[in-house]
Amino acid sequence: MNKPRLLCSLSLALALALALAQSLPFSTPSAAQSAQPAPASSVALEGLRARVTVRRDGRGIPHIEAASDDDLYFAQGYVTAQDRLWQMDLLRRTARGELAEIFGRPALEEDKRHRAYGFAQLSEGLEANASPTTRRVLEAYARGVNAYVESRDGAEGRKLPTEFLLLGYKPRAWRPADSFVVGKIFAETLSTSWPTDLIRASLADLPAARRAQLLPESSPLDVLVVGSDEADHKPGAKRERQSSTPASSTPKAAGASVVIPSADLMKEAARLSELTRSSLERIGLFMEHGAVSNNWVVSGKRTASGKPLLANDPHLPPSAPSIWHMAHLKAPGINVAGVTAPGAAGIILGHNEHVAWGATNLGPDVQDLYLEKFAADKPNTYQTPEGPREAVVRREEIKVRKGFIGTATDTVGHDVVITRHGPIILEQAGARYALRWTALDPQADEFDAFYKLNRARDWGEFRTALSDYRGPVQNFVYADARGHIGYYGAGRIPTRRTGDGSTPYDGATDAGEWSGYIPFAELPHVYDPPSGLIVTANSRVVGRSYPHHLTHEWAEPYRSRRIQDLLKDKPRLTAEDFRAVQGDTYSIGGAAFARESAKLLKALIARGGAAGQPTTDEGQLRAAFALLEGWDGRVVVESRAAPLVAEMRRAFRRRVLSAALGAERAGRFSWGSDDLFLNRIIAEQSAEWLPKENKDYSELVSASLAESRASLTTRLGADESQWTWGRYAQARFAHPLAAVPMIGQQFQLAPFPLNGSGGAAGATVNVGAGVSMRLIADTADWDKTQQGIALGVSGDPASPHWSDQLADWRAVTPRPFPFTDKAVAAEAKVVLELKPSTVARP
Repeated sequence: MNKPRLLCSLSLALALALALAQSLPFSTPSAAQSAQPAPASSVALEGLRARVTVRRDGRGIPHIEAASDDDLYFAQGYVTAQDRLWQMDLLRRTARGELAEIFGRPALEEDKRHRAYGFAQLSEGLEANASPTTRRVLEAYARGVNAYVESRDGAEGRKLPTEFLLLGYKPRAWRPADSFVVGKIFAETLSTSWPTDLIRASLADLPAARRAQLLPESSPLDVLVVGSDEADHKPGAKRERQSSTPASSTPKAAGASVVIPSADLMKEAARLSELTRSSLERIGLFMEHGAVSNNWVVSGKRTASGKPLLANDPHLPPSAPSIWHMAHLKAPGINVAGVTAPGAAGIILGHNEHVAWGATNLGPDVQDLYLEKFAADKPNTYQTPEGPREAVVRREEIKVRKGFIGTATDTVGHDVVITRHGPIILEQAGARYALRWTALDPQADEFDAFYKLNRARDWGEFRTALSDYRGPVQNFVYADARGHIGYYGAGRIPTRRTGDGSTPYDGATDAGEWSGYIPFAELPHVYDPPSGLIVTANSRVVGRSYPHHLTHEWAEPYRSRRIQDLLKDKPRLTAEDFRAVQGDTYSIGGAAFARESAKLLKALIARGGAAGQPTTDEGQLRAAFALLEGWDGRVVVESRAAPLVAEMRRAFRRRVLSAALGAERAGRFSWGSDDLFLNRIIAEQSAEWLPKENKDYSELVSASLAESRASLTTRLGADESQWTWGRYAQARFAHPLAAVPMIGQQFQLAPFPLNGSGGAAGATVNVGAGVSMRLIADTADWDKTQQGIALGVSGDPASPHWSDQLADWRAVTPRPFPFTDKAVAAEAKVVLELKPSTVARP
């Protein structure tokens, strides 16, 4: 998707619509404001069985107390819609492929992309086959959402959220299937790996040893949670684990010769990946490699209170509003608080009266590509081991808005071709690839699991809840008030007949068929480890002794190593120590690169520079050397070394990869832990990776420095004193309509400097703008649990709770989240009674 083109279309059209709607103010009455009456007010709603009390605290967070599950989830749907109705609609439209209906033709290609996945049909099936419990919960939630919409629609002074008015449409009724489809958009964020399979296949022509260096899988810095890297299998023992196969051999792991994808096919794959990025960034859900989150838990023997502490900070791109909504839900049998996704019932990350939990993305390979062989004369007939088979063709009808003066639409037809492996998601010049993905399993839902998880009282019930979890595979950490801690890598991970799915399979054979999933009991897990410490941060969590293949691609271990080192340094940890770790800005990878670069620059200065190289003069070399050698490795706003390191790493990477792979292939290359490769190359100064135009690595670093200085001058100006991290990497919270002239100003938040790096200067624990939520759960006193999101609970810029959490988020000071009845009552600022307007049906 071309974002400027979309915004350009929106700019003129929405401005005209605004001019015609002369009665429309730039800031309509806030849904949150108008729905937050004076204390002890009430509203009558059809569909409730009994009264529900909603107490909003000083941050506007709803604390909901009901007499039954039905009324509890009805009220959660109602208050979530109060705060985030347009965001909920945007999430479901994105997943269903219905953006063009409101944004027009510029969003059509995005819609086609999601129609190919078939999330809408899948979610309808999940609704039809849901367990009685899940169905009841989601139906109650949907009734609550719709009750709110009905209370707003057409009532004088009670408008729908501003975005609906500006775009000139009304939301359709919410259905349980819409909650399922919101879950699918999270799965897309957290488990899309098929482009990496193509990248690996494109490297099949490289020598095996060279591939192994380029695609590192492990590091001495790895923080393992389960197993070890020591010899673990007795001679002759059955060995299921495929990840012991080095990365160098993965291009032939599928059991057949690998077809190297053409440059044109790779370009098409890149185009589709950009569509995915565009869609997910708009809703605050895109992350490269599905990575970047932290969690950890320590037992009471490591804390000042003698009871466990648990921390979690999931990392997602900054967005307005936040991707998370905070809530506290209480009814007979449940008392749980934390964050959830707008549109999802229950709590996803948080705690109840007994246990706390957090999650990071484990990131196993759950997507496989199959190169299907279609007949030239019958374009929908493809080969299978049993002979030709006719593909299923699903006709999609996509509504496309004609213009923004009115809501009339055209209908564009789009055919989705589905093979025995899944939908065709990539095709170019006759090559057609089908996708098999755990998220497309007709039983892949997670609501049963979270319903049980919200009510879990101990490790056994926690495990039972996770055994029903079929969402994107997560590293769940656990703590309970009795003093126990644990970890479970939960979700469905496929096993294959042959190979490991790391490159595309030949779809005409059965070599790549899935034989099942790793049994729940054999997924990685640990309970009360002797160390009293568990850390995950998207990096490798299992040692080579673990018997199953998970993935070849992990995030580099710098964040997990830093967290573990900091936690081990203090014998009696407190919540404040946890907060300091969450705010830590030391870059292990960036510091290592700076250190080696400084050594090389020093050698270059000693010999009088690099003749014939596009380098800087001696004064500039010395200044850069001083910055790099003197850098303490912390990525903070005032640092002048951090932006230099970021640009030098980028230039160094480009030069090394372009020399080794060619500029075009280097531009496409992506690997979750390629920082390990870069830092090893610069430390070892291997001759095989040195570009031919450089005599040695000192010259390579000098050339990278020259390129970096030019880039920083263009980006930040000629005054080098202004080359600071605070100006180089600013936080930007983008609302989908913020850039539209005339009407977008109300949604804008000015960019601001922020500590931390998500990877440009080397990943730090505090990744800066990517931190979407922070949780520090205190099992000794739940009222001391600290939790906060990036902006606020409201999606309305006119609300006082639109960005009232921003200052705490910037300072890494999440506030206590009241939990007990006494604490909630003391913090309540607004009380709303929801009462039945009629006798509820039985």
